[in-house]
Amino acid sequence: MNSYAFEKLCRWRFSMALPVMLVASALVAQAQPGHSTLVVTSSNDPNNNTVEVFELNTGSTPSLSLAQQLPTGGKGGAKGNGGIVQFDDRLGAVANFGSNTVSQLARLGNSIAVKQTVSLAADCTGPDSVALSGDKLYVVGSNCAESHAWPAGYLVGSVVALSDNSAAQIAAGKTWAAVTLKSGSVLQLPFYEDGALSGASNTITLPSDADNTPLGEAFWEDVLGFTPAHSPDSFAIVDANQNVHPILGPAPAFPSNAPCWVAKGPRSIWYTGNVPGQAVSIFFSDAQGGAFYKSVPVPGSPTDLAVSPDRKWLAVIYTAADGAHVAVFAIDEYGDLTQAATSPAIGAAGFSGVAFSQ
Repeated sequence: MNSYAFEKLCRWRFSMALPVMLVASALVAQAQPGHSTLVVTSSNDPNNNTVEVFELNTGSTPSLSLAQQLPTGGKGGAKGNGGIVQFDDRLGAVANFGSNTVSQLARLGNSIAVKQTVSLAADCTGPDSVALSGDKLYVVGSNCAESHAWPAGYLVGSVVALSDNSAAQIAAGKTWAAVTLKSGSVLQLPFYEDGALSGASNTITLPSDADNTPLGEAFWEDVLGFTPAHSPDSFAIVDANQNVHPILGPAPAFPSNAPCWVAKGPRSIWYTGNVPGQAVSIFFSDAQGGAFYKSVPVPGSPTDLAVSPDRKWLAVIYTAADGAHVAVFAIDEYGDLTQAATSPAIGAAGFSGVAFSQ
């Protein structure tokens, strides 16, 4: 048999075998047990930080039950921050403010485990927010912002020194990261080509009607949405060229309403945790501005929120008279919210950070 005939025979055999392989793969996939939707938050205990894992039953009557209480091996204690817990695919991260470490979390079936401890750069302290993007972990603390290879954990790029200790959150886009400072600034942190922090820090000039107490933030590709919470324009859009587009928030403004924390929803929707208004305040935007839509009540003061990877659920942590809770809202095709389930009180005074693992 010549080489041409042999090649044709091999291709024919492979084409005949491929449907069988695909069917077999599908049967194996169907046989595997489904992964539960988990909602992960942190106790932020200053003596013994724990990860609180809740399982979301997404059936006809959704419910949220405590599945795990997992010690991180570190100490909590962060205040006035967002994004202390993040998950991306099967790995997550939680910052231990009092221990100057980040615990790497791993999804194992329908449970969460601590995989390793990531230490901060020398002289960097008080990590209170983390971000995960591709093969990088970004951390901000009391005096530094830094990037680490992920999941290996070692330091990459250049450490960014901060001018004060008021960092509220770090988030990562395609070509830059951002840090909100409660003192009244937003910092643009450029990347090297590989996504590591370059060490540069550019202060974004904010207009006077949107510069009071920047807190939460999230990216939509390379466009940042953040909340200058105590300003009349309590939401704003920033592009990579530092063009700022303020958006008027719910009225009356602070102290009655203050969108504080941010989660990017489906399409052009942004969800914000309105602490004094005890609500999720919803905004729509494009890359050059937007509009406030409406507020949806929460049974307490929301302190962080997250959207599930499938864009079907919004988790909100809040504090009520009996302590900390997680509320989960269903997201419909238009981005509107319906409260679906609430976690029981577990004796925690408050939670810090929230993320989904699916």
